[in-house]
Amino acid sequence: MVAEPALALASTIRHDGDGGVADDLSTLQGAARWLQQQSDLPEPPMDEALRVEIVALRRAVRALFARVVSPAPSSRADAHRLMPVEEALAHLNAVAAREPVVPLLDWPADGAPRTRMLSPEQDVRVRLLAGLARAAIDFLSGPGREQLRACSAPRCVRYFLKSHGRQEWCKPSCGNRARAARHYQRHRTTDDSP
Repeated sequence: MVAEPALALASTIRHDGDGGVADDLSTLQGAARWLQQQSDLPEPPMDEALRVEIVALRRAVRALFARVVSPAPSSRADAHRLMPVEEALAHLNAVAAREPVVPLLDWPADGAPRTRMLSPEQDVRVRLLAGLARAAIDFLSGPGREQLRACSAPRCVRYFLKSHGRQEWCKPSCGNRARAARHYQRHRTTDDSP
């Protein structure tokens, strides 16, 4: 699982291992499974309306991720069908605004201070969607945004946080695939020359 909720949401579109793209949110069962894997999010019962709303939010987040990594190429999964940036911003902000929250400072005697959000909202669906939108807003406006990259490996469609200076791929298997593709291309070019 990805640590950041915004990255976890964006990562529900991924390479399927066979040269295609898998969408973890394409079915009710897949969406429910993904939600169960997110430990810090409310877990309302999954239905088609909620699944569609989560997918729409993901579409906005991925469009804004593409803006962050620009002028480098965005993810190949949705580069051809990105939501316009203004529409993505409006959607993200509207979803976040569905839940009124108040920050509270919690400072235990034996620990560090932390902020927690208090909400009068009773609808767990609203809390889930607004929480995901706020997590994306926090990520996009925070320092982690500077480390966001689109994986450059062939067929990979993920975004990741660059953790060291030379990192180009989201995981080692993507690096292996990229090196194998370069090797194949070099040898194919050499074999094709007259």
